[in-house]
Amino acid sequence: MAMMNRSTLLGLILATTIGTTSTRAADQAKPAGALAIGDPFPRLEAEFLTGRKAVLPDAAAGKSALVMMGFTYDSRFAVEKWAEYLRPEMEANDKVTFFEVPVIGGMGRMAKWFIDSGMRKGTPKELHENVITVYGGVDRWKKAMGFSKAQEHAAYLALLGPDGRVVWMYRGVFTEEAMTALRAAIAGSAAGDEGR
Repeated sequence: MAMMNRSTLLGLILATTIGTTSTRAADQAKPAGALAIGDPFPRLEAEFLTGRKAVLPDAAAGKSALVMMGFTYDSRFAVEKWAEYLRPEMEANDKVTFFEVPVIGGMGRMAKWFIDSGMRKGTPKELHENVITVYGGVDRWKKAMGFSKAQEHAAYLALLGPDGRVVWMYRGVFTEEAMTALRAAIAGSAAGDEGR
């Protein structure tokens, strides 16, 4: 996401397309249920803002990775707040990375070029490979991340260990308590990796 300074038109398009269920057969297969700690993260195939193919969890290249998903246009605020706090810490730690993942359904596919272009303009170039825009498969990812209508504008976070398994999950806005729990999970994930 990292979508500051977007045009009003982009906002209108996203407001009407993010979170809309897509029924196209090309959507990725649906998972059996919500993810739990210890589960492998489902394969996610999309594109970075650079246009290069992105595959999670492979893109983490053996690092721990925080995946921050949003399902509505307004969820970008929650994701951006998390990213704002996380970037300095993660940039200083070469064993962990992060990905902001807006999930866009419905008619958003038809506006893909425009949406991606707007995101590229509003995201620092050095972060283009930290943003993965997913078009379609909304139901799949909502189910996997434990989406709740009551928290539709929340950030949905999953910390993956170097092996691609979920080691921590959270949904909601940034809080110091949640950040403390995330730091502990990152430290535990790194310690577990060193023991292998």
